[in-house]
Amino acid sequence: MPSETPGAEPFIAELKRWRDVRGLSQSALAKAVGYTPSYVSKVESGHQKPSAPFAEQADRVLHAGGALRRAFREIEQPARLEAAGLHPADPDAVAGDNQATSVIVKHDDAELYYDGRTYRATQRRLLYNASPDPIARYLIRISVDRYPGSPERSNRLYRENPLTWEEIDLSARVGNEPVGWRVQHDRDAFKELWLLFENSYGRYPLYPGESTWIEYSYTVSDDKWGTWFQRAVRLPTERLSVRLNFPAELDPAVWGTETTMTAAAFPFRTAIHKAPTEDRQVFSWTTDDPPLHARYRLEWKFRARPNPEETAPVSANTASEKMRSIGVVQAGDPILTGRARAFDLPAEAEDVRRVVAELNAAAERAAGIHNFSKGMGVAAPQIGIDRAAAIVRTAAGETLTLLNPQVIEESAETDEHYEGCWSFFDVRGMVPRPRAITVEHQDIGGERRITIFEDAVARLVAHEIDHLEGALYTARMRPGVEPIPVSEYRGTGRNWSYDSKPTDR
Repeated sequence: MPSETPGAEPFIAELKRWRDVRGLSQSALAKAVGYTPSYVSKVESGHQKPSAPFAEQADRVLHAGGALRRAFREIEQPARLEAAGLHPADPDAVAGDNQATSVIVKHDDAELYYDGRTYRATQRRLLYNASPDPIARYLIRISVDRYPGSPERSNRLYRENPLTWEEIDLSARVGNEPVGWRVQHDRDAFKELWLLFENSYGRYPLYPGESTWIEYSYTVSDDKWGTWFQRAVRLPTERLSVRLNFPAELDPAVWGTETTMTAAAFPFRTAIHKAPTEDRQVFSWTTDDPPLHARYRLEWKFRARPNPEETAPVSANTASEKMRSIGVVQAGDPILTGRARAFDLPAEAEDVRRVVAELNAAAERAAGIHNFSKGMGVAAPQIGIDRAAAIVRTAAGETLTLLNPQVIEESAETDEHYEGCWSFFDVRGMVPRPRAITVEHQDIGGERRITIFEDAVARLVAHEIDHLEGALYTARMRPGVEPIPVSEYRGTGRNWSYDSKPTDR
């Protein structure tokens, strides 16, 4: 059945992309914008024309930087879109061709090769057909984000310099046969297409009980590719392997973060293997039986290449500007002053996993530009996601995930220490806080838990919970006390000190 909304494909593509980036299910987005889940589902399938108020609300909630508003305007110009070669959405494609239940990935192997100017990504998957029917196509996605967490900046980049099919130079094969594809969505920074198990010489369906390798490769220039590569386990997968192949002269450093079905996030369980050669550095990592919905994110920096942000003029090189450059929302944005929306658990478990993955990725980026000797934390609103989730990484290296947290008790004993905030990192403020707090929070299964935090960890946790309640630490400072410039702060590199453990709770 064809789409009932001619010209809506650009809007559908942007809506799905930003919903995925922000970690929201259809029902979660519907609740946030004040529409029914059925309405959102029909919009995404092309059976309901979106309204202008919906497009406006969705753009605001998803922090899409105007991308949805612009895409909505294109719906009114179907003739121009048809001339541009865009096709109506295929309802079967939206449903994913039942791949989630009919295909098992025996081995998912990915390699990213960088020559100093462009990235060439090659994806190889050994597919097994566990369904009773032959499979004749496979859905793939190409999505890039040069500035994760900063949608306005990324949208501006791709709007002015969109990905083109010519530069992507896509190639694909099934088994030993080169095959073609059919475009599902074609946007500035997002391509979605069906690999067709056929070419001019014949058709090569994957029959029940059979296996075959599929392979596809594409190129993206480094001015459109951020320094991160994420693998999401969307189908049952038995083995996952990733290789990053970089020029040795750039002195690359690579690290990885895993986010599982439970929303726990931590460094890779096994080390990334480094194999140097005369002129290349190859980083490889493998895991067996990755859980469904797990996300594995590799990030890197080239230590021999100056960071463009670090070579910017002094006026654009402040600590806050550096935080802004890695996707941290800065003070003055309304999302920092509203109460974050709680998760409905366990119904929104997948949303939690996506948000926590983004939080940990942001923490890794921040760790690359600042030494957090006291520990660190980041709340979802600080990266543009209006959900009640935060993570804290203690000075001892422990990672805490906080979902729907609330402080239910505070100790009478307090102390004062300087705090910094990524959302206005040019200053430090002396903040009084209780030395112990009791926090009620939830796990991803919806179970409520109560945890007592003390001293430095209590301060870190309380700071992030404040963010989820729409408060900055300046609201807790004593009257008449003002933050000081970071240039006058003398506590960098040292942890907070405490004379004795708190006793009064």
